[in-house]
Amino acid sequence: MAADDAYARLAGTLERIQHASGHAELVDIVDVEDLSFETGIPEPVVRALLSGGRAEEISVTERVRRRLDFLRETRLRDDGKKYTLEEIAAAAGVTRQTMSEWRRKGMPSLESADRLRRFFSLPPGFFFADEPEALDEALQHHLQDLESRSDPLRQLRTPEILRLAARGLVSPSGVQAMAQWAEAVTRPAVARGYGPSSSTGDGR
Repeated sequence: MAADDAYARLAGTLERIQHASGHAELVDIVDVEDLSFETGIPEPVVRALLSGGRAEEISVTERVRRRLDFLRETRLRDDGKKYTLEEIAAAAGVTRQTMSEWRRKGMPSLESADRLRRFFSLPPGFFFADEPEALDEALQHHLQDLESRSDPLRQLRTPEILRLAARGLVSPSGVQAMAQWAEAVTRPAVARGYGPSSSTGDGR
């Protein structure tokens, strides 16, 4: 993906997040520290991208090197200590010497990168995705959550339902019935009479 395309896609995602959240400040909606941890992008860069800025242009080799270092600094063993280079190399299926060469100037193979990704439960593009692309991917679940809460009927507008409607397989009365049902199930519980003050009508 070209850099400009990645930034344009990220800008679109950020705009949708702000719209779904009522135009609140992005740093108040998302957790910058969590986004940094998930993507391997330093927090200052995440903040800059959320504000519409751009990340420093770096080579893929440099990006991989930085994210390997970030991985070692942020992922801890069960005892709270950092993983050694030997442990990370073993997870990648290579020697410590090979791991050291990666950190200086080399590039892991796709197989080794995938081994590390699975070992540390990293997102697919952790090592190679550029900054706007990686952040955009990490923001997608935030966007889906916000849009679902702001539009409770969104899950009903599935491709399957739309195809049925387009083919005339759902009658107008059926569409109306579905709309009434959707309105009923998305109405707040108190409004439906299930709140703390609701009564059974027989004094019990």
